[in-house]
Amino acid sequence: MEKIGFIGLGIMGKPMAKNLLAAGKSLIVYDVVPQAVEELTAAGAEKGLSPKDVAEKSGLVITMLPNSPHVREVVCGKNGILEGVKNGQLIVDMSSIAPLVSRELGALLAEKGAEMLDAPVSGGQEKAEKGTLAIMVGGTEASYDKVKDILAVMGKSTLVGELGAGQTTKLVNQSIVAVNIAVVAEGMAFAKKAGVDPEKVFNAIRGGLAGSQCMEDKAPRMFEGRYNPGFRINLHIKDLNNVLETSHSLHVSMPLTSQLMEMFQNLAADGHETLDHGALGLFYEKLNGLSLKK
Repeated sequence: MEKIGFIGLGIMGKPMAKNLLAAGKSLIVYDVVPQAVEELTAAGAEKGLSPKDVAEKSGLVITMLPNSPHVREVVCGKNGILEGVKNGQLIVDMSSIAPLVSRELGALLAEKGAEMLDAPVSGGQEKAEKGTLAIMVGGTEASYDKVKDILAVMGKSTLVGELGAGQTTKLVNQSIVAVNIAVVAEGMAFAKKAGVDPEKVFNAIRGGLAGSQCMEDKAPRMFEGRYNPGFRINLHIKDLNNVLETSHSLHVSMPLTSQLMEMFQNLAADGHETLDHGALGLFYEKLNGLSLKK
């Protein structure tokens, strides 16, 4: 694993790759956006010509892509990873995709003698930049042991089960986060309508059972009207699509998650899809005819 391949240099992948470079790792990178590749090569990475080229020239390949179709194309498409993968090679997909797709791609890679780990992350751009992401890993313990020190450069990782378990864990995380942010906004809107300063309510309850990381991160944004991402609404919609697709296939009822999807869709319809998901505060402002800003 003397050289690490990194495919996908977007809002999350770029800082993650930069952290690996800063830690002294040798990287070969690829992205469909040339400017992103140029930025990483200027920082010391080697330029990959295609996913196939990256796979041929590296021991470990990390992918960080928007959704299931993008990962499938990078793995299975023309000049994809499957065309360059080697026996015994490890592929770590850190994208957030459907668990069934992870298992499907893992089976295809296994036919070539390679092994896949799914390792989606939580924490957004800020924690990607700081190298403090939560990383949820699915796969064999032996393969996880080979890469956990590399993952440690990007955040704190936990092996949660077999291939696909990482993606399932991420989907659980995204449902809980969405509902948590929404109820923070709902509670603060209630306080404002009742004539009580929401910021004082926040300070009074943050240390009790209602306190949460979501409240700590998102309530101040609501009070300031500060909704720069962060984690964009359109990405949370993508994740909830994967939650609901998977839950429907398993006949699991998720009424709260379904409601949050409708709330996010409402925000997207109003042109807010690129704002931080904390902009659920705007949904409640519109619903109740008020402002949460100080």
